[in-house]
Amino acid sequence: MLRDAARGFLADASPVSALRANRAAGRPYDPGLWRDMAQMGWAGVLVPEEAGGSDMGHRAAGILAEEMGEVLAASPYLSTAVIAATALRAAAHARLSDIAGGDVTYALAVDEGTKHAPEATALRAEASGNGFRLTGQKRFVADGASATRLLVLARTSGNPGDAQGLTLFDLGAERDGLTRTARATIDSRDHAHLDLHDVAATGADVVGEVDDAMTILRPALNAGQAALAGEMLGLSAGAFGMTAAYLKERKQFGRTIGSFQALQHRAAHLWSEIEITASAIANAGRVLDETPSEAALAVSVAKARATATAKLAVSEGVQMHGGIGMTDDFDMGFFMKRARVGAEWLGDYGYHAARVAAARGF
Repeated sequence: MLRDAARGFLADASPVSALRANRAAGRPYDPGLWRDMAQMGWAGVLVPEEAGGSDMGHRAAGILAEEMGEVLAASPYLSTAVIAATALRAAAHARLSDIAGGDVTYALAVDEGTKHAPEATALRAEASGNGFRLTGQKRFVADGASATRLLVLARTSGNPGDAQGLTLFDLGAERDGLTRTARATIDSRDHAHLDLHDVAATGADVVGEVDDAMTILRPALNAGQAALAGEMLGLSAGAFGMTAAYLKERKQFGRTIGSFQALQHRAAHLWSEIEITASAIANAGRVLDETPSEAALAVSVAKARATATAKLAVSEGVQMHGGIGMTDDFDMGFFMKRARVGAEWLGDYGYHAARVAAARGF
């Protein structure tokens, strides 16, 4: 029922053409669409009922992400309703109700290099009186230019590479000393670089415990990675749907190209990969709901598979569409560009394959 309702709403409110309209207007997403999503309860899908949410769980959050991915719907859903909501919920934070109501949006500022590596954080949070002073940089912050609040990972002790000594801060985006620089990415979404210079933070800004951010952050990252995998699954299904429809209508040599066995084999292979990936993503959502402390392996399997499947789906889509698949006037390119960004965000294939190998004892 949730999937059907989401699919019907997004087909009308945010078809793929809406992404093209957002790009032309120079906006990362339509604020009106996000308000409608919040009114439908999507912003509070992981927020407890007592804080105004629906508390439907991670499997439900993944289903919503899948449906958004199929039409390339742009919104702060992953950063706000999934990652930030999971982190703040673990800390019993009062701002959960603001998330559920769609009154605030969040961005997660974790990475500082070209790859996902939270433990490599070098941004310093030096003790100052009863608070802290934050100085450093964050890179590739999804939704970082438009979010009203930021979850910033900083080092309060130890050295880059240490899992301990990290602290998570909840900061207003307009805090003095914090500069946000929007960065154009190929998927026409909102990404930013953050520069923090002597940014003041109090104890009230700390999410969880000082020097122990990963206890709060790991479950939030797992939730975000699983939902992103869901989005990429939806993206794969959307690209496959376009390709299958084209195979049934494009004619060459007096017959539809879908009648050629070589293309049938490629389409069947892609469909099979999408089905297997769907099972991995459904499993990740269930494990997150039932035994979240044991979810890392299932989540990494899902994200790695979703990355590989999306790459296959968009590559086959472009190739089987022929020359038109390479043009900006055709929507397949949008699927390819989003797949490329999604592959890097929150850990690429290599990152998650390494986690799977470690979990299996290799």
